[in-house]
Formats: sequence, structure tokens, C-alpha cells
Amino acid sequence: MVLPKTFSESDVSVHSTFASRYVRDSAPRFTMPENSMPKEAAFQIINDELMLDGNPRLNLASFVTTWMEPECDKLVMDSVNKNYVDMDEYPVTTELQNRCVNMIAHLFNAPLGDSDTAVGVGTVGSSEAIMLAGLAFKRKWQNKRKAEGKPYDKPNIVTGANVQVCWEKFARYFEVELKEVKVREGYYVMDPVKAVEMVDENTICVAAILGSTYNGEFEDVKLLNDLLVEKNKKTGWDTPIHVDAASGGFIAPFLYPDLEWDFRLPLVKSINVSGHKYGLVYAGIGWVIWRTKEDLPEELIFHINYLGADQPTFTLNFSKGSSQIIAQYYQLIRLGFEGYQNVMQNCHDNAMVLKQGLENTGRFSIASKDMGVPVVAFSLKDRSRHDEFEVSEMLRRFGWIVPAYPMPEGAKHVSVLRVVIREDFSRTLAERLVLDIIKVLAELDTLPPKNSGKSTSLEDGKKEKAKETEREIASYWRNITKARKIKLAANQAGPSVTVIAK
Repeated sequence: MVLPKTFSESDVSVHSTFASRYVRDSAPRFTMPENSMPKEAAFQIINDELMLDGNPRLNLASFVTTWMEPECDKLVMDSVNKNYVDMDEYPVTTELQNRCVNMIAHLFNAPLGDSDTAVGVGTVGSSEAIMLAGLAFKRKWQNKRKAEGKPYDKPNIVTGANVQVCWEKFARYFEVELKEVKVREGYYVMDPVKAVEMVDENTICVAAILGSTYNGEFEDVKLLNDLLVEKNKKTGWDTPIHVDAASGGFIAPFLYPDLEWDFRLPLVKSINVSGHKYGLVYAGIGWVIWRTKEDLPEELIFHINYLGADQPTFTLNFSKGSSQIIAQYYQLIRLGFEGYQNVMQNCHDNAMVLKQGLENTGRFSIASKDMGVPVVAFSLKDRSRHDEFEVSEMLRRFGWIVPAYPMPEGAKHVSVLRVVIREDFSRTLAERLVLDIIKVLAELDTLPPKNSGKSTSLEDGKKEKAKETEREIASYWRNITKARKIKLAANQAGPSVTVIAK
């Protein structure tokens, strides 16, 4: 006898997901749900929320790659379950990383023979790459100071105020003083002359930026190198240079091959580059290359054997995916020099189309340079009625994500909008963006000036909240500093305690 089956509300095998109870309940936000749900329901709930995200292709704020070929996408998905750190288990993946390091080192003119092995490592991005390079500089400087019997407790690093936040993180996390060269209106990158003036015997390196985050401009690494060579001769120091080529490292070799910014300059000891920017790989891959083995202290390299064989490792994290490394190798051999050059030239040409369109409106001043990363940074000539932040906000109605922000220390009174031209940003899109900006300007012209009335209570509340947050942060760091001073004083007061600077 066949018994009829009664379907409960929890059995959705015969129901559409949208006919189930799972779309009637709020998605879990704080605690894990007690019961399971069907995979179809879980997928639908998450997928529906993700629809509210912006379109990555129209996210013109980001330097990060948003498109790769389907063949590369397949390689990524096929290797998404491989942990790169298992080198003994995945030796081919390790070999592909080494090939990438060698190719990039040659691209940056490292002093290598055709069959020499380069010194470098893949990272999860340029932030980790910069941390590793900074640690190498700090350790080399400390070792030298110890050998000379000199204090080694006050290292500093010289950068421009336009550096990306990862440099501030390095300085704070690893207790290195960050000496920033202020920018000025019309000159939004580090001045090499002022940078060299700030160098002293405690400077572990000077960091130059090949492609400023703010306007895409290249800093003059050649001039910095020449000035620093002269200062080193006069002082007897050997202050080196690190080049943060996160954005420009995959631009300059293809568009500006005669520009000297890399290992052709003797004081450049390490370079980082983001594979997930103009290396044309999805987010999650960066590279750091050292000039020679001597520039990476051996004591920073760890050796592990609990994964099956002796493996050297120099990273801040341990486990990481293999997909992006494999994707980087795909792009390097798929495109070759010719392909990368064509992609970068297209990006540059489309940036010029956008720049010309903006200039033709007569409403904007251009803050970016023609030579540099394909970025167009621009500001309103007349800000008496409306500002760049209003333009940015209104462009979102057309789907565009175009950031507005103030320039760094020394030029904070200048605000700009910035459009990053990536591989998948065509001339058609550039022309469409100009048309939409013109529409936004026309609508803003019909609105009252932003300062025509008093601030709303909501705006006042936001400002007060921001001030309160600033006060809390300041109080937090004052307490930490006070505690350190008390601890230091207690240590110095001890009769048998010797304080050693670290």
C-alpha cells in the first residue's frame, strides 16, 4: 500500500524558492540560524542582496581589474581549492609563481642573466609587498647600526604625503617614523629635493611612487636617485630607494620604456607592483622584487618542513589561494609584451578622450598628467555654487561610481574627482561618461547653491558624530602613550634592569 506524503512548509523540494518561508524571514545578521535551509534558498537570498552592489565595470574609483577572459576565469575556478602554501603538494603552482617573479624582474631591468633566478615573492597585494620590503630595509639598517655600535631604535622612512595608506600602516605597525614631504597646489607628488633634505642617518629608505593614487602621476625617481647618490657620498651613508610601482609598474615598461625608474638606477633596491591592477588579474595578487639576494636579509626567511619538505617562506600570512598566481602567469604568456603594450596604449588613449571631453565643457581643471597611470583627475573651476562631491553623488544615478576627495597634506583645500581608466573601459564608455557629466552639471545649475541655507539637523549630527569619533581616537592614543611612558619610567627606575632599545 502506498501512503500519501504530506509536505510540510519546511520541505521546499516541490516549491519555488519564492514560495517558501525563507524569503518571508529576514536574513540572519548576528547569530547563526538554528536550522539548515535548502541550497537554492541560501543562494537566492544572498544573490538578491548582492544585486544592490554597484556594477564593478562602472566602478571608476578602483584600480583593480574587473574583467578577464573566460579561459582565465576557468583556470581561476579550477584552482580555487588549492592552497598556495602547500608547495610540496602543488609544485607546478610554485613553479608558475617563480616564473612570474623572473618575468617581472626582467621587466624591471633587474641585473640578471638569462638563466639567473630572480629574488621575489607573490603576495596578496601591494600592501603586503610593501610591508615585506619595508621589513627588509629596517632589518638591514638595524644590522649595520649594530655592527657600527650605533643606536638603532629610531628608524624613519621618507615618503611624499601622497602615499597610499599602506605606508602609514607599515610605519605604525612596525614602529618606523614616517617623514612625509608635503605636496603643494599644482604639484601633487613628492618633491625629490625636499625628500633628500629630510634624509638622515636613521632613514632606512626613501619611498618613491610610480603612479600616485591621487592623480596617477609618476614621481621623478631618476632625480631622486641622483640627488641621493650625492648625499650618500657626502655623508658616508648608503640610503636606498624603494619604488612603489603598485599602479605604474605594468604601465611604464610598455608605454615609457626609456623612463629610468627601476633597477637601472643603482639605489633602487626593491620594487612592488600590483598584479591585480594593471597586471590585469582579479583582486588578490601583488609582487615584490629585490635587486639581489643581498638586499633581502636571510634571517627574515623562514623554513618549514611540516608540509612534506623544506620550504622557504617570507610572507606576512601563511595560507592563500593559488588562483591569482595562475591567472597572472596566464596573462603574462597570453598577452606577452605586445599584448600588454596594446592594452596600456588603449587605456592611455581612452584617458585622453575623457580628458578632452571634460576640457571641452569649460567647467573643469585637469589635475592629472598625460604621462603616468591612465587616470583623469579633475576639479571644478567654479566651486562657488556646487562642489565635486555633489557631482560624484549625482553621477551614481547614472550607475557611475566616481570618487571625490581632497588632495593630501599641503593641498587639502583642493578637491578632485578621479576616473581610473582600466582595460575594460572603452572609448564608447568614456564618451558616455562625458555626456552624463554634462547632464549632471546642467541639473546642478538649476539647484540652489550648497551653502544657500543653514545646515540641517542631520548634517549637524553627522559633523558632531565625526568630532566625537576624533576625540575618542585622540584620547585612546594619549592613554597608550601615557602608559608606555609610565612603563618606561618604571623600567628605568629598577636598580638591576638594563633597558635595551628595540
